[in-house]
Order: sequence, then C-alpha cells, then structure tokens
Amino acid sequence: MNNEVTKIQLANGMTVHLKEIHSAPLISHWVWYKVGARDEQVGLTGLSHWVEHMQFKGTHKFPAGDLDKAISREGGEWNAMTSLDWTAFYEKLPADRIDLALELEADRMVNSRFDPDEVESERTVIISEREGHENEPLFRLDEAVQHLGFDQHPYRIEVIGEKEDLRRISREDLYRHYRSFYVPNNAVLAIAGDFDTAEMLLKIQEQYGGIASADLPQRVAAEEPPLNGERRVVVSGPEQTSYLRLSYRAPRASDPDFFPFLIADSLLAGPAGLNRFGGGGITNKTSRLYQSLVERELAVAVGAGLQATIDPYLYDVTAIVHPAQTPDAVLSAYDDEIKRLQDQQVSAEEITRAVKQARAMFVYGSENISNQAFWMGYAEMFADYGWFETYLDELEKITPEDVQRIARTYLLPERRVVGFYLPEEREA
Repeated sequence: MNNEVTKIQLANGMTVHLKEIHSAPLISHWVWYKVGARDEQVGLTGLSHWVEHMQFKGTHKFPAGDLDKAISREGGEWNAMTSLDWTAFYEKLPADRIDLALELEADRMVNSRFDPDEVESERTVIISEREGHENEPLFRLDEAVQHLGFDQHPYRIEVIGEKEDLRRISREDLYRHYRSFYVPNNAVLAIAGDFDTAEMLLKIQEQYGGIASADLPQRVAAEEPPLNGERRVVVSGPEQTSYLRLSYRAPRASDPDFFPFLIADSLLAGPAGLNRFGGGGITNKTSRLYQSLVERELAVAVGAGLQATIDPYLYDVTAIVHPAQTPDAVLSAYDDEIKRLQDQQVSAEEITRAVKQARAMFVYGSENISNQAFWMGYAEMFADYGWFETYLDELEKITPEDVQRIARTYLLPERRVVGFYLPEEREA
C-alpha cells in the first residue's frame, strides 16, 4: 500500500490530503465536514442529515436536475454520508473529468440555495425515511438502547433526528447550520487517484482557495460519567423474531484502550471493519460468541460493532434469538462467555488469530482508490491521519493481558444497557 500523502492547509484553513495512485485512470474526491449529530441541540436534532440532503438540491450554477446528469454523463458516481461526528460527500470520476467534482463541491460549499419549496419537499422525504426505519425491529431497538446509553450527550439521538424535531425545523434553522459548519476551515479535502500532485494543488487552489473562512461555533457535546447501573428496555412489535442487544460505553478513538478493544471485539464476535464506505468481510465462525451462542443453537446469528468517535460512544453486541430459545437464555449464555474472558487467561494463539483477522479486515477496507481517499479524511474527523498510518502497528502491540483488562474494565453488567425486542404476543 502506497502511504505517501501530501498534506497542506490552504490560507482559508481548509485541510488538503492528496495521494497519487496510478493503478487505474480514476480519482476519488471527498469533502469532509466536522459536523454531525454530535453538534445538534435539543429540539434541532437531524439538522446535519437534512443539510446533507439539501446539498443535492442545487445551486444557481448546478440546478438540482443537472447534478446527477453531470456526474452520470462523465461516467462517475457520487453520494454522501452523515454520522455522529461528521458529514462527507464524495465523487469518483475518470481522472480526466475530476474538474467537475472540484467545481461542484466548491460551489455547494457556498452557494446551496435551500429553496423553501425544496425544504418542505425534503421534510416529507426525511420523515418518510424515518417512519420506514421505525418499521424495522433493529432500528427501534437500537434507538431505545442508544437513548438509554446516555443522559445528556447528543450521541443519545439517532442521526436522522427525532420526528417531532423534523416536523418543526425551519428553513432558517437548516441554512444557519449550513453556513455555520460548511466552511473551508471546518473541512478536509481528501483526493486519491491518478493525478500529478503539483497540478492538482493548482486546481484545488483555483476552486477552493477563494472561499472565505468563518468563525466556527463551539462544539456543544459534553462528557458523561460511566454508566453506574444496568439499564434495561423492552421493545415489542409484529416481527416474529426476538433480538437481544447489549451496549457498553466504549472508549473514544483517540483513547489508548481503543485498539485493545478492537481485538477484544475480534475475539468475541469476529472482526468488524471501521470503514463505513466498504471493505471485505471475514467469517466470525471462530469467534467465542459464535461458538457459544450460534453453534449451541441459542442464537441464529451474533455480531458486534465498535465505532471510531470523538467522544466515548457505545460498543454493541446483537444476537438474533433462535426460535426455540428465549432472550433470557441467550443473555445467560452470553454472560457466561464474558465471565470466562474476564476470569480465564486468554491464549497467545487466540490473540494472534484475532489480530490477524482484524488486520485483514483493515486491509480489505483500505485497498482501493476510494477507500484510501476515505481514510485520509475519516481519520481526521476524530484524530488525524497518523492514527490510520499507525493502525496496524497498534494492533500488533496487543497482549492477552490487554484484552482481559478491557473485558474487566468495560464489559461489566453495571456498565451496560440491555435491550430486548420481543414479538407482541410474547412476554418479556
């Protein structure tokens, strides 16, 4: 993997990462903004996700109907994502057509219209999107558990926002959020692919260099103490499958405990990739929870996930309960497995396998042009690019004692939320 990255900062404060990759005549262009659900106040949740939608509604130079046509005409693709801590927009185009992405993103950094009629149209779309999610058992369970996982922190609210807020947010609320956070000194431009760095820097300066910086709002998120007692919630619905969700407060990405936690997760549930844009998959059949829950026919499937975030977020374990079993039986077997990890020494061979799987997942999620551009911006959202560059080295340092310490410190009953999704006719 080529790790030579050019990093500069424009006079307006915009951070730029460039990586030449000449394996194919393609360029992946990303603009990342340090704004997400974490930056939203009570009563205004869902702003960042809605602003992301409005960025596809056009400017005077690129009217809404022309945007898709322009990208498609050049043989490209584009999309966007909003998360807890960030919002990202990307285009992948033939190398000789990348000027379109540069011009388009620079234009909508400043000139998105937020037409009142489009705002109202998109309100209907987003509320409909949320109501669709509400028909999904795991969304409803996730929302209930996430809400109990925090008392004050904005992480307690789903990125899409509360339905009541989506009904009352105004065009002025959206535009104020856009003008406050979608500015060059709050952005990271990450470009990887088939280009000459010196030529690309000239293009970037031409398109982005003249955009004025702005005074940034203070980011509002606050620290919360660890959970000090188990919290439980039961969600019911027409779905005939039962689910079990366990969520623990996890370390922030910059915490030294984050990498040992990744290996603990790999050992327990199988490796999970941090790359939200895509990457390879690895079976979790060698993981402890698969063997203790799925192979014993207590669960149909089990998985877990750890996110890289600015503040401590949640480590989630989810099991689909076997039709012949109860959630309580799955929870009991799960607790036995966690206690075994806490009480019995982990073998070096098991850690070696967990590290190997985590390494493979990381490499699969870093190998193509778009993934490498992704990481240049993504790592800057919660740490810096050095976090990505030292990722594999940090994994290699993990010992059995580190993993056991993670289990003893974080995976405690008094520091978790337990969520049950039960069919409506089934007793909790």
